[in-house]
Parts: sequence; structure tokens; C-alpha cells
Amino acid sequence: MTEANPTTTATPVDQVHLRRCVELAQEALDAGDEPFGSLLVDAAGVVRLEERNRVGGGDETQHPEFEIARWAAANLTPDERRSCVVYTSGEHCPMCSAAHAWVGLGTIVFAASGAQLDGWRSEWGQGPGAVAALGIDRIAPATPTRGPFAEFTAALRELHALSLGRTQA
Repeated sequence: MTEANPTTTATPVDQVHLRRCVELAQEALDAGDEPFGSLLVDAAGVVRLEERNRVGGGDETQHPEFEIARWAAANLTPDERRSCVVYTSGEHCPMCSAAHAWVGLGTIVFAASGAQLDGWRSEWGQGPGAVAALGIDRIAPATPTRGPFAEFTAALRELHALSLGRTQA
């Protein structure tokens, strides 16, 4: 699992895209879903797809990263997929990491890690999630990653606190 204490600073481009991911996570929370949001950005820097979590309807596989993998497989060539970057508010779960690797997408840039989310849940007296928070590197070891980034910790911690019905993060 990726480190829980981020020390890396996001590039200006990363910051723009990760801010949008946090906005999408807020939109997901506002709609009754878990707070996760993701972007697919091509080699030219064009956002090809924005997606947010949609698990509130009962289908726990409706993660934005999984939808991005499906869309990319249907709409991009293998070379295009390899050159794309997926930006996301939270590190991919094992299901999404596998989908990302299977369709051959490029780098993953995430604002918060699975280790951070596990730490917050533990701090708030919550049990572990339904699926082990294995880092991307454990599921898709050939996939390059960057993250987590300290500048997004407070905002994401607050969104996850709210999603668990906590009024204080």
C-alpha cells in the first residue's frame, strides 16, 4: 500500500487536474455516493473523460476509475491508452487497479492513498472497507504512479469524514 504520509508536491498540471478530481468527489458526495472523482487526460493534455463515484444506487462496482478503464478500452487505441494519465482523488482499489492494467492505461496520479483512507477510518472507529486497500503497486506493479500529495489531504479527509456521517474530521 502507498505511504500514508504524503511528502511529494504535485506539479502545477497535477494540481489543476487533482483539484477537479476533488470537485468531482464533492459532487459524488452531494449525490449520495462515496467521495471519489477521476479524470482521463490524453498525451496532449486534453481531458477525455470525467467521472465520479456512483455506488449509491447499490452497485459497488460503479467506481470512476473502472468506468474510465471501460471507456478507454472502447474508445482509444492501445497506444493512446498507454500515453494517457488517470488523475484521481483516491488511490485505485484492487478492482480498479486491475482494470487499469488490463486495458493498458498509463500513469496514475492520486491525491490521497489507500493507506491514508484506512488510517482515517481507523481513527474514526470504522472497520476496514469491504476490500483490502492494496496499493496499486501490489496489483499493477508495472503501472507508474505518483501520489499522495499533502496539499489535498485536508479536503479529502473532510469529504470522507462527511461520507461516514462525521461532523468533525
